[in-house]
This record gives sequence, C-alpha cells and structure tokens, in this order.
Amino acid sequence: MAYKTDIEIAREANKKPIYEIGAKLGIPIEHLLPYDHDKAKVTAEFIDQQKDKADGKLILVTAVNPTPAGEGKTTTTVGLGDGLNAIGKKAAICIREASLGPCFGMKGGAAGGGFAQVIPMEDMNLHFTGDFHAITSAHNLLSAMIDNHIYWGNKLEIDQRRVTWRRVIDMNDRALRDVVTSLGGVSNGAPRQTGFDITVASEVMAILCLSKNLANLETRLGDIIVAYRRDKSPVYARDIKADSAMAVLLQQAMLPNLVQTLENNPAFVHGGPFANIAHGCNSVVATTTALKLADYVVTEAGFGADLGAEKFMNIKCRKAGLAPSVVVLVATVRAMKMNGGVAKKDLGSENVDAVISGCPNLGRHIENLTSFGVPVVVAINHFVSDTDAEISAIKEFVSAQGSQAIVSKHWEFGSQGAKELATRVAEIADAELSNFAPIYPDDMGLFEKIETISKRIYRADDVLADKKIHDQLRQWEEQGYAKLPICMAKTQYSFTSDPSLRGAPDNHTISIREVRLAAGAGFVIAICGDIMTMPGLPSVPSAEAIHINAAGQIDGLF
Repeated sequence: MAYKTDIEIAREANKKPIYEIGAKLGIPIEHLLPYDHDKAKVTAEFIDQQKDKADGKLILVTAVNPTPAGEGKTTTTVGLGDGLNAIGKKAAICIREASLGPCFGMKGGAAGGGFAQVIPMEDMNLHFTGDFHAITSAHNLLSAMIDNHIYWGNKLEIDQRRVTWRRVIDMNDRALRDVVTSLGGVSNGAPRQTGFDITVASEVMAILCLSKNLANLETRLGDIIVAYRRDKSPVYARDIKADSAMAVLLQQAMLPNLVQTLENNPAFVHGGPFANIAHGCNSVVATTTALKLADYVVTEAGFGADLGAEKFMNIKCRKAGLAPSVVVLVATVRAMKMNGGVAKKDLGSENVDAVISGCPNLGRHIENLTSFGVPVVVAINHFVSDTDAEISAIKEFVSAQGSQAIVSKHWEFGSQGAKELATRVAEIADAELSNFAPIYPDDMGLFEKIETISKRIYRADDVLADKKIHDQLRQWEEQGYAKLPICMAKTQYSFTSDPSLRGAPDNHTISIREVRLAAGAGFVIAICGDIMTMPGLPSVPSAEAIHINAAGQIDGLF
C-alpha cells in the first residue's frame, strides 16, 4: 500500500478560517489577532477575562528515550486531541513552536505526521508568527546594552571577566560556541571571551514560557543576572535598564498562537525550549488559557520522560500551580527493538525477543512517572511493520508494571485510529485518580536536588561535581536562590550522560560539568557530560534538501 507523505497530506487539508477555530473555544473574532487566514494570536484582554473559570483536565504526553527509529510524541499528542474531540469531548492541544536549528539540521519538522498533524506546517516550521525572532532580539538587546554600559564608563563596576550573559541565534552553529568580541581597537570596546547559545536555550525563552502575563514577564526579565562585580555581587538586567525595552519586544510574542489540526480542532502552539538543554515545555500562558476554554487539554513535554516530563512536573507544574490528571507515555515496537539491540536496518523483521529485551527502558519511565503520583497509560504508536506478537509482548510487559498499553493508529487513520486511546485517557482523567506532587521539596539544597533527579530518575549511583560547582551552588543558596528547582541539561538518548547507553542502565555516574543560574526563569541549570547549549549541524544537514519547487511550494522540510 502506498502512503502519502506528511506534506502531501498537509497540502490537501481542508483548512478553516482561524476565526472558526477560535469560535469552537468561545474566542470572539475581535480577540483574535490574525496572521494570514489560518493562524492568530489571542489577545491578553480575552485571556484575562477567563481567569475565574474552572480548569479542564490536563493530559501530558511524553515518551521513551528517542531513538533513530522514531517515537511520534507530537503525532500522538495531535492524534489524541483529535480522538478526544471525535468521541464528543471538548479538547484542545498545546505544543511548542519549532526551532530553525533542528529544521535545517537533522530533526526535520515538528508538527506531527500522517493524519495527525497541526497546520500550516510550513509556517510553523519556519518563521511562524515571529516569536523566536522576538526572543532572539530581546536577548541580544540585553547583550548589546551590557557591552555598551561597559564601553561608556562601567558605572556599575561590572567585572568584565564575570559577564555571564551570552548571545543567541536560532540556528545550529558550532563555530559560535566560543568567540571573542570587540576586537579592532578602542572604538569597538574591550575584547572579551564569550559565546552563543541556540535561542531555545535562552533564559528569555524560558522566562516567556513560564511567565503568567506581561507584567510578570517584565519582572522576570529584570531578575536576570547578567554579570558580577569584583566583590562577586550580582548585576541584574534591571540595573542595565534593559528589562522594559525587552518586554516591549516581547509584547506580541507573549500572546499564544492559535492554529488547527488536520481535523480542524484547536491547537495552541507557543514557546519552544528544548528539553535536553532547557525545560522543554510550551508556555504557561498557552496551557492555562487552554484549560479555561476546553474540558481536556493535551500537551507534550520534549524528548523522553526522563527530561521533558521530569521538568514539566518539577518546574512547570510547580511554578504554574498545574497538576496533570494522566500521563500518556508513547512507545513504539521499533524503539523497543532498538533498545533491545536491533540495528535500524533490521527493524522491519519480527523480533519478539528484542522487543522484550528493550522493554526495561519503557518500564523505567513508567516507574518514574508513577512516582509523581499520576496514573500512566502507554500509547503504542503503531507502525505498519508491527506484528501482533510484538505488540502483545509490550502489552504484557506494561500490564505487569500495573499500567495499560493501547495501540493507537492516529498516524494512519487520524482521530478514528485514536478513539480507544482517547476513551481510556478520558475515563482516567474523569476518575480524578491523580495525586500529583513533585519529587523534591523547595527547601531541599540545590545539590541535593540534582542528586535526587540523578538517582531517582536516571538511577545513577553517584553524582560527581568539583569543589568549584559545590561552592557556586552554596553561594547561590546564600544569595536567596536555595528554593529554585533544577533544570538538567543532559543527552536525550539515554538515562545516563552517555548517549550510546540505551535500555535502562544501572551503576552509572552523572558528571556535572557546569551550573548556571537562571534567576529570571527561576531555576538552576546543571550541565551534564558533553551536552552543548549550541548544537552543531550534522555532516549532511537537512538544509541541503530544502528548496522551493516549480509550483512555489517548500519541499524538503518533512
């Protein structure tokens, strides 16, 4: 059987005007700020009017550790949202915006696939409504104002050796990881070593995604620590007088974006921090707005549950006062085979033993998620090469873990293929079985929080960090940051800091290379192993295949 490509399906979609999508959620046309006919931002005035409404049920979609075989977390999020609407529920989805870095690097688009997609795909994977550009500009405005302040006399007595604020760009570019600025003489300022991160790792991105409104955004921007003086006292963005101008640049970006699925159901797409180097969740304002407008909100957290879901629970839910009713853990037969040692080229052949060998990775994620007090359903994202015996092996394994696995064929059949999953998820959400709680308290020490995540989620035996890191964490605690949560920056491919170790490894060590304080975002970043906050392009980047065809359409993004 010949299947259409994702882009062929998307181009044949029967899109509705965005005001019709808004109407499904009760959003009047005057409170939609249109970007073309198929996407719009929701006004702050309308969002504020919803604050006294009751919340719907929050459903989190996460996954096993990613493999080259693919898991389909976004596809499942979209399919589940469509499935809930198909069984008569009022549901919306909330996902993140795509970064240009992976789109032109190696990951490709980020809007779902098959018959479970969010559209318009090309716009979402490129410039969309300009949010990432605004975040990049706001971040780099602060960078420019720091250097400008130093150039014009440095009244704040910034120690130029202790400027911590780097620059950002929304592109994978390893050449920018470490750079020297202000070369060329006195008129260009004082040379210093610095570097670039990718925009999704920017603290400004995290702040936008965790802020409740524009006023909260500006306060958080002012809280950013940009440098230290010789006496090691912090210098804030508000000291540079950059916070208000940054908020101006972010005013429109702060508003959540409304688009639609292939089945014309509402989807909020807003914010885009990566889960391996940032907190990996869509914006709080999009999620909380959706919860006021829909009875069920399906959202996702980036990469595997050890990263995205852990940060969703310990950072986003803690900061925003959210509590998921149920977690959907996405797994595939193919991913289990790869965790069981099968090469990608051999995934098409039945191998029940390899599926069974790979299931401990799935089992560990189930254990970790249930430790937050939230019920878990496993969604087996179906591939046409899956056999009944392989699917049965996963179902039996999951049942032995005290959970349930349901095959979902949303990629092939859209909402009709996700009805069984949607029905079960709604039943669990309605039963109010969740007793959600983060896995560590606010008043635990910063290093102890790092150890808790490493030992309880990653199952590490030990956490290694040199004296400099311990001293830095203690200093931040003394400065009043002891209650902040931890954002682990770690490879997404493994529970360990070694991306080659699949399955569910034990007896390993997590090494903390660096810690960064994101005071405005409200967390401490612990950088593990060799993870980079500025990715590089692969040997054959996706950009080589992206072009405009004879019909004026974009090919190669998907």
